[in-house]
Amino acid sequence: MGMKERSAERRKRMVGNIAHSHEEAEDWDLRFWLSLSPQERVSAVMDIHDDIAKARKIRRKEQG
Repeated sequence: MGMKERSAERRKRMVGNIAHSHEEAEDWDLRFWLSLSPQERVSAVMDIHDDIAKARKIRRKEQG
């Protein structure tokens, strides 16, 4: 799956929140991550890792 397809899929799953303080944001963030299964958390981290690796690869191409 390419970046455009992953981005479209991620937008479908995206969840947002408005926090009125740092503490409220931290509480919401903790509740969100704890609501996911361990597999979903690992998958999210791997997706982030993959996107960072791809962005670095693009940056290297542009610089060199």
